[in-house]
Amino acid sequence: MGTTRQVNEAGGGRQWARADATRQALLTAAQQIFADRGYPDAGIAEIVERSGISVGSLYHHYGGKAGLYLALWEDHTREQERRAALAVAAARKSGEPDPMALFVAGARAYLEVCWEHREVARLFQGGEGPPGFSLMRRSRSRQWLAQNLRLLRGPDSADEGRSAEVLGLVLTSVIGEAGREIATAEDEGQAAEIIDEICRILLRLAG
Repeated sequence: MGTTRQVNEAGGGRQWARADATRQALLTAAQQIFADRGYPDAGIAEIVERSGISVGSLYHHYGGKAGLYLALWEDHTREQERRAALAVAAARKSGEPDPMALFVAGARAYLEVCWEHREVARLFQGGEGPPGFSLMRRSRSRQWLAQNLRLLRGPDSADEGRSAEVLGLVLTSVIGEAGREIATAEDEGQAAEIIDEICRILLRLAG
């Protein structure tokens, strides 16, 4: 019985690995096609041909072209949020108590992802995407703003007024615009300079 379970688990693991490889091949091909042609002109047939994956598998995993685009966006956004959260946690663990310093640590990590994943980040700058994408992006932006406000206010802050909300909105908007500039930087050195300058600007705005 134990042997049977081990065989089943091994088979399940291989099946999961194959499915993951299939999804990654589709996402990689879709990213390239979207970058070459833009979302409206990208074709399912070309994505399938470049990925080497069947059209049936594409629809099974993503439901179509829109699903691929949204999956790329979700992966990119989650990575930005994950890296920012890790940076804030690391700063807290090192003993940093200042909410603004924690915010800047998270912002720096967020912006670094914009450069490291610049190819996919550029896909979302033109605003072209499937129906409903703009609404999803605005909803995610509001969630991000709310998270930033909680961080900026800190655990002991009594500042719940309009001024804190405006500051959070301004700082969040600066980071968003900076991300677009960083994704189109000429090289890593220029990207690093922009990130450093944005962090300095954030500190000045908060001061």
